[in-house]
Amino acid sequence: MAVVKVEDGENIDRALKRFKRECERDGILREWKKRAYYEKPATQRKNKKKAAERRRLKKMRKLQMRITRRR
Repeated sequence: MAVVKVEDGENIDRALKRFKRECERDGILREWKKRAYYEKPATQRKNKKKAAERRRLKKMRKLQMRITRRR
C-alpha cells in the first residue's frame, strides 16, 4: 500500500504527485485493472504465453539493432 506523509506547509499538489508516483511504482492500478473481471485459468496461461513471446521478440529486435549498428 502506498503511503505518503505530508509535512507541515507542504503543497498538497506536490504530495498528491508523490502519491501517484508511489502508486504507479507499486503497480496498484495495474493490479486493480487486472482484477476488474474474472479471467479463466486457460486465458491466463494464454496471456502469459503472449506476453513472454512479446518480450522475446522485443529482446531479439534490440539484439538485431546492436548488431546492425556495429557494422
